[in-house]
Amino acid sequence: MSESETPDGELTLRTLAMPADVNVNGDIFGGWVLSQMDIAAGMTAGARAQGRVTTVALDAMKFIRPVKVGDVLCVYTEVARVGTSSMGIHVEAWVLRNRIGARERVTEAVFTFVAIDETGRPRPVPVGDDLPERT
Repeated sequence: MSESETPDGELTLRTLAMPADVNVNGDIFGGWVLSQMDIAAGMTAGARAQGRVTTVALDAMKFIRPVKVGDVLCVYTEVARVGTSSMGIHVEAWVLRNRIGARERVTEAVFTFVAIDETGRPRPVPVGDDLPERT
């Protein structure tokens, strides 16, 4: 996990944590946060793959701080690696407390996506001078 005081990557998604998304303790469900991160990572992976992608894995996630109702969840993404048909997308989730307060990192993970064709079969991720290299 990154120890920086500022987010790594590009701001990809911002959304407001609402009362409908809480658990019995009054905190936002971890699954809701995970879902928002998957959406943001999918947008980044789809843009890099120039087409359809599917989530195939994510590394371990540790929830560092809770997300509360009224927090703005900000999800930052960056392409961490590109293979023949797969990509690793590094994702960090941060919150702005009470919509305007201090920014705090709440979790991060690396999501693995595979580029797929119209039949759902893996396909090569495009290469080019203006795209991050394969590793």
